[in-house]
Amino acid sequence: MPLRVLTAALVVSAAVLLPAPAVAEPAAPPASVWVSPLGDPPTVTRPFAPPPSPYGPGHRGADLAGSPGTAVRAAGDGVVVFAGMVAGRPVVSVDHADGLRTTYEPVQPSVAAGQVVARGSPLGTLLAGHEGCPAQACLHWGLRRGETYLDPLALLRPPEVRLLPVG
Repeated sequence: MPLRVLTAALVVSAAVLLPAPAVAEPAAPPASVWVSPLGDPPTVTRPFAPPPSPYGPGHRGADLAGSPGTAVRAAGDGVVVFAGMVAGRPVVSVDHADGLRTTYEPVQPSVAAGQVVARGSPLGTLLAGHEGCPAQACLHWGLRRGETYLDPLALLRPPEVRLLPVG
């Protein structure tokens, strides 16, 4: 086998096998295609705090204050890939374009896996019982691309424009 083919195969293998790091900013479509799941502006009770390593402690989402029974809405267009219980808590997950997945918990789902949802459409209702929540209820809103956790609040920020010098 030629050396360059073997080298390319090793690089691809390493990229696939190594765990992906958590990062704070997604490369996502413009903010105008996303909405806050509990209305604008969201009240953040606990922000995203990426772990220092893929398996380390951190806060892999943002907690938003709400009231029990409030409608939780899809942050963007997508397809529901999961609506059910995870570790005793009801969770809804939606796949979006560009490999993004948003998760919402604790949410009593009104949708089912395979259902297409539009930005702002109801996914279910917010339940009380999120540990450490300083409000009547908190929604834990998560965002991932593949196995990399991202800050979901970055979806709501306008894109940053940087001008570079000419030449």
